Formats: sequence, structure tokens, C-alpha cells
Amino acid sequence: MKTFICIYIIIYYFILCTFAANMKSNQIKNGFLIWRLKHISNQRFLLILSVIVGVFSGLAAVILKNTAYYAHYFVTNNFDFENKNYLYLIFPMLGIALSAIFVRFIIKDNIGHGVSKVLYAISKGGGKIKSHNNYSSMIASTLTVSLGGSVGLEAPIVLTGSSIGSTLGQFFRLNYKTITLLIGCGTAAGIAGIFKAPIAGILFVIEVLMLDLTMNVLLPVMLSAITAALVSYYFMGDGVLFTFIVTNHFYLSKVPYFIFLGVISGFVSLYFTRFTMWIEKQFKRIKDYKIKIIIGGIIVGSLIFIFPSLYGEGYDALKMILNGKGDLVFHSGILNFAKNHNIYLILILVLVLIVKIIAMASTTGGGGIGGVFAPSLFMGGITGYLVVKLLNLAGITNVSESNFALVGMAGVMAGVMHSPLTAIFLIAEITGGYELLPPLIITSIISFLTIHHYEPHSIYAKRLAEKGDLITHHKDKAVLSQMKIDKLIETNFSTIFPDATLRDLVTLISKSARNIFPVVGNDNYFIGVVVMDDIRNIMFDVDKYDTVVVKDIMIHPKFHVDYEDTMEIVAHKFNKSGNYNLPVLDNGKYLGFVSRANIYSAYRKMNQDFSED
Repeated sequence: MKTFICIYIIIYYFILCTFAANMKSNQIKNGFLIWRLKHISNQRFLLILSVIVGVFSGLAAVILKNTAYYAHYFVTNNFDFENKNYLYLIFPMLGIALSAIFVRFIIKDNIGHGVSKVLYAISKGGGKIKSHNNYSSMIASTLTVSLGGSVGLEAPIVLTGSSIGSTLGQFFRLNYKTITLLIGCGTAAGIAGIFKAPIAGILFVIEVLMLDLTMNVLLPVMLSAITAALVSYYFMGDGVLFTFIVTNHFYLSKVPYFIFLGVISGFVSLYFTRFTMWIEKQFKRIKDYKIKIIIGGIIVGSLIFIFPSLYGEGYDALKMILNGKGDLVFHSGILNFAKNHNIYLILILVLVLIVKIIAMASTTGGGGIGGVFAPSLFMGGITGYLVVKLLNLAGITNVSESNFALVGMAGVMAGVMHSPLTAIFLIAEITGGYELLPPLIITSIISFLTIHHYEPHSIYAKRLAEKGDLITHHKDKAVLSQMKIDKLIETNFSTIFPDATLRDLVTLISKSARNIFPVVGNDNYFIGVVVMDDIRNIMFDVDKYDTVVVKDIMIHPKFHVDYEDTMEIVAHKFNKSGNYNLPVLDNGKYLGFVSRANIYSAYRKMNQDFSED
């Protein structure tokens, strides 16, 4: 009973202090925080918060799912797309434009690439996600997807759930480690709520967000995931974004074909990752957002006009494939001529695999909001369907089309996200059982190993990894990524000009507690250093006081630290130089020194925070 009362109190105070930003509400909040510290242990409080995160994230998933569904239904059923397919040319651009305008003029912040933003918040943002992400990505993604943008809703709900966790953590003034855990709770809850797949949500947190696999982490994440799934069940019943019941059995003799599917899925994932990033880079070169909207809208609209299955998330096309109606999916619109011609169907499937990435990346590049979760499932389903069609038509074997499509979904998802466990259990959960577990494992692992040979990071992590901003399971790197150089700079070193005399230097030494003296020029530009140990032999030679100048006795350090360097780079420079102090420069200007001892002390303290149970 006490736990439930605490939950109601926390929700009440959270709402009260969020919407009443005056001194009185702050006093109320401070009073509650003091009461909480006296009466509720940190572990119990964390479990309570994880349930609250699960409730809010589950509700967000239900809201997003229903809003997107009814908006999509309104658009596609109130406008005759079958007879007026030119609407496919108009609506995607409209969706991209509305999303871009909403983000640019109302939110005024970048909310694209939701999972990458969550990873950045964990690795470099101190776990802080702006509170507008509690709703902004839901609105923008609904506008994009319901009007045809060829992306998914899952990344926006991941960002929403993570933002809810981060907002709660910041509200209750929790430390970085706890806020990060609440972000993981929100992520798991978002996926569990939208798919009703709590296990997949938990595994996504472990594989993609790369949180430590300890019981103190798992318990809150599991609570959030199952809470969100129950909330989703309560409001939605059996309705989910995507579901299917397996009716065809798996046979051991088909294992070689699933291995082959794994290899193909790996290469499709590689194409997915590299081509997506290439297209997005081309859009980034365009500075005018209006031009981006026009180009993105024209590309997406034209591709959907030719291939209507690219409209929105693509789950309708996947359902038709799984229900044995795959031949009808790609025979609509101007492709109607391909009916009952298998060779045309094969060519269309190949083309869909190629252009889906163009449509997806053009949607996000043009200003639309959405993720790669659904597109990876779509690409996987098409890959599996294409492979099984080739095998069956060639007479090599006779295998289930639905099984291959499902396993292909897991294969491409595992490759694109580098998350084989998430892919395996997501498909297992949405199919209502584990009949396909052996082929799911085989194909997902083979796909992951195939792409990992060429791409060591997932599509989410690749952008951060290139900048050195990615936190990993490697404890040392994780700790170093959280350390900031600006917090470790020592500024109590006395500077001297290069034209100063030995007399000036000796006077400076007599007043200083340090044995290193940076030499700077105009505008504090760094020139070199004088080390006291190097001049002991002339320090007391009075005859040289006015004849020797600093620039003649200073040295030029081989190594220095740039202000923008990551702590991993700084540590590498210390190891390579063997020095105990290194100067810190900002575009050549002297800022101070950083010492090996201070870095080690900061590292030990942060490592204790990371390892604390």
C-alpha cells in the first residue's frame, strides 16, 4: 500500500511542479525531496520511478499508435488513392513540410535520428534530454508517417520514452547514473508499449544503449517494460502495430537456406546503412530548408507513386506477404502490368529494396521525422520474400514464404541495428511463440557477423563513433567519455613573455608554487614552456640575469592537448609523451595545463560512480 501511495504522490508532485513554475511550487518540491530522502530508500525510489516511466511511456506509445493509425486511415480512406494516385505525389511532400515547419518554428530544435540523440545524451549529454521531446517527436512523426513519409514510428517513441525518463530524473535531481538508467527504462517501455514486446524492449536497451548487464539495471528496466506492455494491453487489447501467428513449421533440412538468407540479409543491411548515410550527407549540403522539403518531397512522392507499398511504415505490405498475398502487393498502380509474371515480380522486389532506402533517407533528409526501425523490418520482409521466391521458382526447394519473410525481418534488423537478440525476440514475441526460434537465431547471427566485418557500428552509433562520442560496454572508454577537459584544466601557472630576461623569470619563480612556466605571446598565443629543472644551472648566475632571455632557454613541447580533444585522446597523449603535465590550447591560445594526477583522480571517482551497485 505504501508503494502505491508513493506512486500517486510522485505523479502528483511531478505534474504540479512541471506546470507551476513559481517559487511556491519549488518550495513544495524541495519539501517533498527532503521527505523522500528520509522515508524512501534510493533503491525503492528507483523502482517506483521505473513503474511511472513505464506508465507514461506506455501511454505515449498508445497515443502515438492510435494518432498515427487514425490519421493514416483518414488520409487514405477519405481520398481515393486507387483512382487518384496522383495524390501520392502531393501528400508525402505535405507531410515533410508540416513536420519541418513544426520542428523549425515551434520546437526550434533538432529532433531527428531519435535513437542517436538518446545515445548522445548518454555518452556526452550527461543524460539530459530536453523536455519538449516528451511530445515533439510524436507530433512530428505522426505528420510525416500518416501523410506517406517512408519511415517508422519506433525511433520517435524511443526518444519520447527516454525523454520521460530523463525529465523525471532531472526533476528529482538524481545523478547521472540513475538518469541514464531511467532513460533505459523509457526506451524499453516505448518499444514494449508499441509492439507489446517487453523482452525485445529490454534487449534493445542492453544491445543498442549498451547499459551494463547487472541486476540493479535489469530490475527497473524490466519493470518499466512490463508496465508499458500492460498499459498497452489495457487500452489496445490485441491490437499492435504488427502481429502474425506462425502456422508453418520449421524443418531442420531447411537450415542451409536460412544460412544463405543470413548472408543476403547482412549485405542488404550494409547497403541500408551506407546508402542511408550517403543520401543524408547530400541533403546536409543543402542549406535552405525549403529546398530540402521540395527535393525530399518530390523524391518520396515520385517513388510512392510508382511503388505504393513504400507509403508510410510499410506494415500493410508485410501483412499481405505473410498472409500469402504478396503477389498482389506490387501489382497496384502503374505496376499492374506485372500481374501473374514471376520474372516481373522478382525485378520489382529488387527495385523496391533499392528505392526503399532512397525514399526513407529522402524523407528524413527533407525534414520529415521518423526512424529506421520499421524500414529495416520492411526491407527484411522483402528480402526474405525475394529469396524464398527465387528458391521456390528455381525448384531448389519448397519453403514457407511467410516463415522466410519473418526470418528476413529479423535478419536485416539485426544487421542494421547490430542487435541480433532484439531482432530474434521481437519477431518471436510478435508471432506469439517461439516456433521459428532456431532459424531466427541462425539468420540473425549470420547477418550480424556479415555486416560487422564491414561496419563495426550500428546505423545509430556510426555517427557518434566517428566523432568519438559513443559510450560502449568497454568500462574504461565509458568512463573517459564522461570526463570533460574543461573541468580538469589547472590555471595557476604563471605565464611569461619570450622577450623577458632571466631576472624576470627568477622573480616569477620566487612567487610561484609551480615548476613549469608557459611562454605566451600576443593574445595569449602559446609559444613554449620553461621547466625550472632545466635552468637550475643558471638560476643563480647573476651575470646572466640581463643577458639571457626566455626565448633562448624555453622548450617546445612535442605534445599538447586541444580543448576539443576527447579524454580518450588526452589519455593516449599522456601515455605516448610520458609527461606528467600537458598544456591545453584552444586554436593556439594558452588555457592552462592538465595533469596526469588530476585525470587519474577524476577517473577513479567517476569509475566508482559507474560501478556503484
